[in-house]
Amino acid sequence: MTSTSTATPRVRPQAGLAWLVLSLACACQFMVILDASIVNVALPAVRQDLGFTPTGLAWVVNGYLLTFAGFMLLGGRAADLFGPRRVLTAGLLLFSAASLAGGLATTADVLVAARVVQGIGAAMMAPATLAVINTSFTEPNARARAFGAWSASGGVGGMVGAVAGGAITTGISWRWVFLINVPIGAVLVIVAMTALAGTRTGRREPLDLIGAVTGTAGLAALVYGVMQSADHGWTSVQVAGPVVAGLLLLVVFTVVESRFAERPMVPLRLFRIRGVAVGNGMLLLFGGISIAMWYFTSLFLQNVLGYSALQAGLGQTPAAVVFMLVARLAAALLPRTGVRPLVLAGSAGFLAGFGWLAQAHTDSGYVTSVLGPTLLIAAGIGLTFPTLMAAATAEVPEGDAGTIGGLAQTASQVGGSIGLAVLATAGGARAASEAGASSPAAALASGYDLVFLMSAGLGLAIAVVSLLLPRRRRG
Repeated sequence: MTSTSTATPRVRPQAGLAWLVLSLACACQFMVILDASIVNVALPAVRQDLGFTPTGLAWVVNGYLLTFAGFMLLGGRAADLFGPRRVLTAGLLLFSAASLAGGLATTADVLVAARVVQGIGAAMMAPATLAVINTSFTEPNARARAFGAWSASGGVGGMVGAVAGGAITTGISWRWVFLINVPIGAVLVIVAMTALAGTRTGRREPLDLIGAVTGTAGLAALVYGVMQSADHGWTSVQVAGPVVAGLLLLVVFTVVESRFAERPMVPLRLFRIRGVAVGNGMLLLFGGISIAMWYFTSLFLQNVLGYSALQAGLGQTPAAVVFMLVARLAAALLPRTGVRPLVLAGSAGFLAGFGWLAQAHTDSGYVTSVLGPTLLIAAGIGLTFPTLMAAATAEVPEGDAGTIGGLAQTASQVGGSIGLAVLATAGGARAASEAGASSPAAALASGYDLVFLMSAGLGLAIAVVSLLLPRRRRG
């Protein structure tokens, strides 16, 4: 159906500009992950200054995550239709403008609205950066190195956000966790216009409006319902209503894409590519692994061992460094080993690390009970994340690079949202059952131990699913 005249042409940067293209993609990924992590530390100061209610404060985070996950598929398709240069630049401008509005916000409603718009901007940026990597680096070794660098930049963003959020909030003002994005965004807009100057404007096709509406609304409703589980039971109207509506909309989306859309937003033929189908399935499971590692270990350090938020961020820094180093190593190994051996090795790290971490309790020491296992888990993440992203986006027609990038990012984000809700519910129930027989900290430790055991199970599931992949990735 797709001809060479309508496919989005491959970006072919000159040798001297190749590093600039990769730096741009990495910087955008760093910016997106930095923003997701840096805000968490500033939430107490934001609440005090703007008068948020406890429920309303959660939407400073949820407003961003909801639109980020919900609009990712649309952002990826837009990159294919209008070109990654246009979509990436527009996403940067929108993200930066929303950051400025958030930093200058004087009311709670304005800040939440700014965060919602930030999420839309991020949903345009993230798949566009993957499209740039996919179409710019087609030689296997170069492509693997590019994915390794892109993945590592996200680790840097998470690490810097955890530490810098506390420092900025304490030393300057919480407003600068948003305002810092403005000068960074301005520089990246200039770099995007320069480094991607050879990119054409995509292909002239109408946007699949019905698919865009049903797909975006379905994902947003599903994620919203899952988020509500933190305050309401899974069978409550507040949770079941949006989840059921989201699933129905996604069923309608699938029917529209397979039977009625002349040029579907997500061509279902892409799932006939084994790496795409299996890779996205593993990314869905991986989202829960990532949440368990970075979110629940931080809570364990603070709520069980009594660390401050800044100390918890520093306590996770060695794991973040290991992740970045191993991600680069995985990039070098991927062209030689293929996907499956790296995923199996990473899954072994998850099983060993989370199994070890599940033995931690209130009297545990940091080095023997937290540092050791988190280093193993971080090594597993470094082996699997860039590998899964490469697998889920490989062997895709050039004109679908943005779509497949959006699909891969969506799988990871939705997996993280569902994983957070399920793990938090299970951990909370275990802690509540232990509350009468032990101290509050011990009850929480028991809940987190269950979370870590369930996460080990996710690691095993990823290993099993990886067996569906071919032994060696084709070059």
